[in-house]
Amino acid sequence: MPNASASAPAPPAPARTADTAADAEAPPLLRPHAEQAYAGELAALAAADTRVRPPSWRLSPWAVVTYLLGGVLEDGTVISAKYIGSRRLVEVAVATLATDRALLLLGSPGTAKTWLSEHLAAAISGDSTLVVQGTAGTSEDAVRYGWNYARLIAEGPSHDALVPSPVMRAMTRGSVARVEELTRMGAEVQDALITVLSEKTLPIPELSSEIQGVAGFTVIATANDRDRGVNEMSSALRRRFNTVILPLPATEDAEVEIVTRRVAEIGRALALPDEPPALDEVRRVVRIFRELRAGVTADGRTTVRTPTATLSTAEAISVITGGMTLATHFGDGQLRAEDIAAGLLGAVIKDPSTDPIAWQEYLEGVVRVRPGWRDLYRACQDLADDGAMAAGGA
Repeated sequence: MPNASASAPAPPAPARTADTAADAEAPPLLRPHAEQAYAGELAALAAADTRVRPPSWRLSPWAVVTYLLGGVLEDGTVISAKYIGSRRLVEVAVATLATDRALLLLGSPGTAKTWLSEHLAAAISGDSTLVVQGTAGTSEDAVRYGWNYARLIAEGPSHDALVPSPVMRAMTRGSVARVEELTRMGAEVQDALITVLSEKTLPIPELSSEIQGVAGFTVIATANDRDRGVNEMSSALRRRFNTVILPLPATEDAEVEIVTRRVAEIGRALALPDEPPALDEVRRVVRIFRELRAGVTADGRTTVRTPTATLSTAEAISVITGGMTLATHFGDGQLRAEDIAAGLLGAVIKDPSTDPIAWQEYLEGVVRVRPGWRDLYRACQDLADDGAMAAGGA
C-alpha cells in the first residue's frame, strides 16, 4: 500500500466549477486521461484487489495486468481490454516495473507504445500525466529541473526557485514518469537519465543537494525502431532499461478488433453515431495496410510495391474515424467505400515521387480484380481523377 508519509497524493482530476448547473453544461473532454476515462474500472479493481501491492502502487501487478487485458471481477464488474496482444509480454512489462528497473517499450509506429505506457502509469500510480515528450528541441530541463528566473534573480538559488521536471515530481511522489520518443532527444539529454535510473537520485549541484526517489518511482520510456540512427541510445543508458518489444498485431482479425474498439472510443468523444463502423470497411482498410506493409497480398500470390508510409494500426484507426465523420456529416451515416478513399490516399502517399506509383499499381493489380472490391476501386479512381482535374485547372 502507498506510504502516506513518503509520497504525496496524486494530483486531482481537472477542476470543475462549484456551480452544479454550470458543471452539467461543461463540454466533455476531447481525450480524457486514462485514469479519468476508466476511473470506474480502476476503483472496482482497487476494491476487489487483495493481492500484494509494491510500494506506492495503487493496484497489485495482477490487477494491473487485468486492467490492461480485461476480465470479469468476482462481483461481475467487466474490465474492458485496453491492449490486445500477448499476455506474457504485458506480464513481463508489469513485472519489470515492480523491480528497480526502468521499462523501455520499443516498436514500430502504431504498436500502441504510448497507449500502453499511459495505461500502465494510470493503473500503477493513478496519474499518467508526468510526461516528458522527446523531440529534437527537448532540453535537459525537461528531464532534470529548470529555474523560475524571477525568483532566482530576486532570491538566489533555492529549492523554492526550482521548477521540477515530470521526472523530479515522479521521484518525490513514488510515481511513474513517462518519457515519450526517447531517441528523438539529443544524446546529452538522454544521458541526464543515467544517474536517475542507476542511483535513483537527481543531483542539484547549484544547491549542493539532491532529490532521492521515493519507493515506487520508475520510468517508462518509448522508442520508435524506425528512428534508429536519429539519436542512438548509449550502451550505458540502454543497460538501465529492460526492453520489451511491441509487435504489430499478429493477425488480421486482431488488428480489426483493435481498430474497431479504438474507433468506437474516439467516436464517442466526437459525438459520432453509436453504431460501430461497418466491419467490412474496417477489414478492407486493415487488409490494405497489412498487404502494403508486407509487400505481398494476404493469399501470398501477388507481390506489391511497398510505399514509404508506415501504415500503422494507428493510421488505420485515423482512416476509419475520418470516414465515419464524412459519412455522418455529409452522407447517410453508413460508412462506405467513398468515405474511406480519401483517408487511404492520404495515409499511403507520403512521398509524392514514389508512393503514387506504388498505390496505383496496388489499385490496378489487387483492388480492381478482388471480388467485392470494385466499389473501392471506383471511389479511389474517382478521387485520383478529381485530383488530376484540380491540378490541371490550377
